[in-house]
Parts: sequence; structure tokens; C-alpha cells
Amino acid sequence: MRSDLRRPLFFCVCAVLLVNSLFVGAPVRPGEKTTTFKILPVKIPVNVKDERITLLASGLITLTRQTQGLNILDLQLTGDLADLQQNLSELLSAELNKDDHCGDRIAIEQATLAPAEPGSLATVQLHYERWGCAKVLGKQEAKRLVGGNAVMQMTLTPAVEQGSTELRLVPEMGPTQADGSLGELLRSGTVGEMLREKIRESILKALQKGTDLSATLPPAVQGYAKIKDARFRDGGSGRLLVLLDGEIQISNEQVQALATQVKERAAAAQAR
Repeated sequence: MRSDLRRPLFFCVCAVLLVNSLFVGAPVRPGEKTTTFKILPVKIPVNVKDERITLLASGLITLTRQTQGLNILDLQLTGDLADLQQNLSELLSAELNKDDHCGDRIAIEQATLAPAEPGSLATVQLHYERWGCAKVLGKQEAKRLVGGNAVMQMTLTPAVEQGSTELRLVPEMGPTQADGSLGELLRSGTVGEMLREKIRESILKALQKGTDLSATLPPAVQGYAKIKDARFRDGGSGRLLVLLDGEIQISNEQVQALATQVKERAAAAQAR
């Protein structure tokens, strides 16, 4: 074969090898049907009022099939919630603690979040008092109406609305232990409902910020990912993980951009 004919073939082969080398993971082998992009761990700061925690997110994107120039990729994201677990008492204190002179006084004493696959079990120890005020001889006086210590439990299971990328938490009420008349107030009254909802909202707020796709995924696929399923998992020794499964549909050009961005992230991580 003449050298002038071999040269174009040589450049074509090099181009194919260059594109393949952009995909992070094992090199593409002959006959391999899938290509994977490894999303290296990203630290995501989460601020809730005066409390700051850091969640760790990583992932894997797998090219599974192509249809008329459209590439279908499976998305698997993992969020490590260990820091949320360690700082849950402080986070809930920042959200729930209050000291109304003529109203509710709430103090979170301890809070834990443990795996209960596919959900998680939140256990919150708190002190609650309700005070009322009345004028006596022209002077306002405060009187404690009810109060005591309580332990509230609830199971929280992650879910995703169809066509959405935002998590929600489905609560299932657990037992409530409390002193005296406070127990009945927390189990069947509006106070118990208010506390459980605030606990759920506080955990959900941190979870949503920690699983924000724009903070984890490369720019080439941001806005194209749809989450289909979410669940909690025990990562060992009681460490709570959240797993998100989804799908991405992008063009050939976007796949090449994704490969480049993943490679750049890997190079930057090695350079640190």
C-alpha cells in the first residue's frame, strides 16, 4: 500500500483512539458494548441557617444505547450523608429551637439518623414547654401550661416525582415517648404534627442541597438528567447513603463534551 494512502487511515485510527481515551475508566476494548464515565467525589457545602455541613457526592454514567443520533445514558449517583448524621442535632437545633415567653419553648437535645432501607430512621430527643401569659393586677405573668421531655421517631423514605429531579421525603410516623400529658399532646395534637413536619423539612432541605445535580454533574449533561428512583442504603457501620438512579439523553457532540469534561476533572483532581 502506498504511504499516501496509509496516512489518512493512520490519522483516522488515531482519532478513534483519542476519543476512546477521553472516557474515564477502563480503556474501551474490542467488542465492549458500554462506555462509562466516572464522576469523581465532589464536596458539596450545605448551609442551614448558621450550621454548615459537607456532603460527598459521586457517580457513574453509562452509555447504554443509541437511537437516531441520540445517546441514552444511565445515571447512578451516590451521596454520602455521614456529615449530616454527625451534625443532625445542631442542624435541627438551628431550625427548631425557640424560646417564646408566652408560647412554645423547644430545645433539641439529641438527634440521630440511621439506615432503615430503603428509608432512614430519625430519632429526636427534645424538651418542650408551652407557656401562657395573663395579666394579674395589671401585670403580665407567664405560666407553664405543659412541658417535659420527649423522644420522637419517624421513618423517612426518599422518593422522586415523575419527570422531576428533586427529592422528597415520605414520612411514616413512629412511636412517641413523652412525660405525662405531653405525650398525648405530641401524639394527637397539632404540636406533634408541627414538630414532625419541621424535622422532615430540615432533613429534606439539607438532602436536596447535597444532591443538587448542577453541583455534581459535568456541564455537558446538566439539565438533561432525570431522576427515576431514590433510596437510602447502609454504607456500613451505620453510615447513611442516598442512591439516585436516572437517565440522560444527549447528542453525540454532548457525549464528546462530557468525555472531555470528565477527563479534565480527573486531571485536576490528580494535580491537587
